[in-house]
Amino acid sequence: MIDTPFRPFEDQIAEPEALAILRDATAGADDGELFLERRRSEVLSFDDGRVKTASYDASEGFGLRAVRGATAGYAHASRIDDPALRRAAETARLAVGDGGGTMAPPPVPTNRKLYGDVDPLSDAAFPVKIDLLREIDAFARDLDSRVVQVSASLAASIQEVEILRPEGLRVSDTRPMARMNVSVIIEENGRREQGGMGGGGRFGLSGLMERDHWQGLVREAVRIADVNLRAEPAPAGVLDVLLGPGWPGILLHEAVGHGLEGDFNRKKSSAFAGLMGQRVAAPGVTVLDDGTIPDRRGSLTVDDEGTPSGKNVLIEDGILVGYMQDRQNARLMGAEATGNGRRESYAHPPMPRMTNTYMLGGDADPGALLGDLKDGIWAVGFGGGQVDITSGKFVFSCTEAYRVKDGKVGAPVKGATLIGDGPTALGQIRGVGNDMALDPGIGNCGKAGQWVPVGVGQPTLLIGGLTVGGSAAG
Repeated sequence: MIDTPFRPFEDQIAEPEALAILRDATAGADDGELFLERRRSEVLSFDDGRVKTASYDASEGFGLRAVRGATAGYAHASRIDDPALRRAAETARLAVGDGGGTMAPPPVPTNRKLYGDVDPLSDAAFPVKIDLLREIDAFARDLDSRVVQVSASLAASIQEVEILRPEGLRVSDTRPMARMNVSVIIEENGRREQGGMGGGGRFGLSGLMERDHWQGLVREAVRIADVNLRAEPAPAGVLDVLLGPGWPGILLHEAVGHGLEGDFNRKKSSAFAGLMGQRVAAPGVTVLDDGTIPDRRGSLTVDDEGTPSGKNVLIEDGILVGYMQDRQNARLMGAEATGNGRRESYAHPPMPRMTNTYMLGGDADPGALLGDLKDGIWAVGFGGGQVDITSGKFVFSCTEAYRVKDGKVGAPVKGATLIGDGPTALGQIRGVGNDMALDPGIGNCGKAGQWVPVGVGQPTLLIGGLTVGGSAAG
């Protein structure tokens, strides 16, 4: 890896010139900004005893936006210089037309910082990282003789952004990210099953590379693979479902979270549109989107429009009380921006996106909730899922689940999918555990072709009457 330190953006274009061009582009507009970005990233993967990937990427560029009403003009370039900025300004200006708008007030900055300026790429030398991945491979094979394949990866990145607004406000943020993943395949009597575990956040690689940490990931991956090796076909039918804490919050993220983003509600394409102030979930259900948790994967000191991230209550005791907003949708809906304006990179315009979305814990004992499950599924781990925003309908696959009858945990089941819709599922929550947990730092969220890192979380939840897709009779 070639370490190329960031240099000031002023080395490429002076702030007075950039501000003058931005002001010309946004004259008569409602809003707009210049978003400058530099990013460096590295991915190392070790698969089946050898290095599979060793990639390094460095990119930089800017995006310039002019907004008038519901229309936004956006142009970007991978060169940060005066000619490129002027061409972009001419393109973005087309959305403003004859103007006539009033520039929206700027975000109110804070001095809060939610993560350090550490560069994860510099935490260890390249040979040290490769040796670690090789050690993970050997440890997994020694741990269980049935392990026939091991995949391990280290990913690190650092993103530097600056946001310049027409009134002269300038906001900067340096965003580290690190992640480790381990996956194993075990074989017994001709049957093969997979298990995986990972985690990370906005910090350096050093903590992830500690022996106790990565050995814990390996042990968990092997455990999950062993569970799946013993799994029986999942039942099919309408069953009660107990969701475990932490990562199963991905169901909440997909089935509920996207439906509470401002743009879908402004356009009335969300299942939650027009329901502000009404009951949308069972009593005791409180859902937040919180970008202010230190060092979390989904957290942001400021969003990609320069608004400080917030701790935003979306559903309080079952009542819909808020949406996640970027600046444009907030203005059009007569609301306040909530720090949820996010973009994948300088090549993408911002839109309302989740950060860390989770449900608060209740007062129920998780063991008691399990005991209340008379005939159903205990879903501990989740894989991929799909959701229709308009209807709220979702389909999720379980990576670790168990059959439960009369409160007793039976055999693990394989091939279980959970089918339902977000509003109905929220209303059918019968118990909220006191064990709220966040995921280990593995979430990515896609929307309109853009991917951003996110976090999820929830306590143990007992939900009545979900459709379980499987291959055996219920």
